[in-house]
Amino acid sequence: MNAPSPASDEAPDTPGISFGRSGDGLLVAFVGETAFAMAPAPDGRHYLETGWRISRPMGEWTRGDFYGHSGELADETAFRNAVLENAEHQRERRMLGRVEEHSRADTPWGASQGVTVYAEGVTAQSTAGHGGFKLSAEQNRKVHPLLRSKGGWYEEDAAWAIVAITFPHLFTAFERRCAEKTIKHSWPGAWETIFGAILKPGESYEKDRRAFEQAHARDWIVISVITSKRAAGFVETVATPGGKRGPGTEERRFLVPSDEYQVSRFGFVIDEARHQVYGGPSDFVGWK
Repeated sequence: MNAPSPASDEAPDTPGISFGRSGDGLLVAFVGETAFAMAPAPDGRHYLETGWRISRPMGEWTRGDFYGHSGELADETAFRNAVLENAEHQRERRMLGRVEEHSRADTPWGASQGVTVYAEGVTAQSTAGHGGFKLSAEQNRKVHPLLRSKGGWYEEDAAWAIVAITFPHLFTAFERRCAEKTIKHSWPGAWETIFGAILKPGESYEKDRRAFEQAHARDWIVISVITSKRAAGFVETVATPGGKRGPGTEERRFLVPSDEYQVSRFGFVIDEARHQVYGGPSDFVGWK
C-alpha cells in the first residue's frame, strides 16, 4: 500500500510522519498505518480522532474516515505533540519485538481470539468483547501484593497498568506514562504505599472522590435535575444526603438558579442557606 501524500500546504515535519489538511479542512497526520485528525466538537472544543489504513491522499480524507476518539486537544500544537508522541510509541513498540500468536484459550472475558506475547509468562489475550493480561504464577508473584490478582488476570481497561508498572521494560514510554496515571487514579492508596509519595488534590480521581464524599457526607447532593416549567430561571433538583441512592434513602427537592447549576466532578452540593426547598408540583415524571 502506498502511503498517503501530505497536503501541498504542509510538508512532513519529521521523517515517517506526514501532516496536512483533509478535504474538509481538518488538520490531519499520518504515522505508519494510523491516521489522525483534529476534529471540532459542537461546544467549540477539539478532539483527537484516529483512523486506520486510509489509502487515499490526505487531501481526499474526510471526517467520516475517522472513528477512534483519543481525548481532547487544546490547540494545533497539542495535536502535533500527540502525533509525535504516538510516532515515538510506535517506534518503541516495534523495538520491543512483541509476537502475535493464534489462541483459543479460555479467559475471564470469553474465548481468546489472539494473544500477544510480551515475554515468557506475560501475555495479552484478546476476545470478541474485552481482553487483558495473563501472568504466569512465577511472573504474578512479582506484582506488589496490594495490586496482585490471585489468578494472574488483569483486564485491559485499568488493571493492565498493574502489569506495566511491574514490568516497565516490556512497555513503551507512552504506555508507562499512561499506566502511572491509571494507577494513581484507580489505586491511590497502593501507589502511595509502593512509591512512598503522597498524591496531591487533582492527581487521583479516586482519592479526590473519597475526599469529596467524606467532606459532604451530611450535605444534600443532587442526584437528578430537570428544567423547571413552573419556576422560570430555575432547575428542579432531587437531592439526597451524601448523594446516596437506594431504598429508604431520604430525598428532598430544591430549586436552584439555572445559571448557578454547574456540576463539579462529583456532584452539585446544595447550599441550604440559599437554595429553596421545593414542595410544589413537580416536573419529574412519577414524583409524588
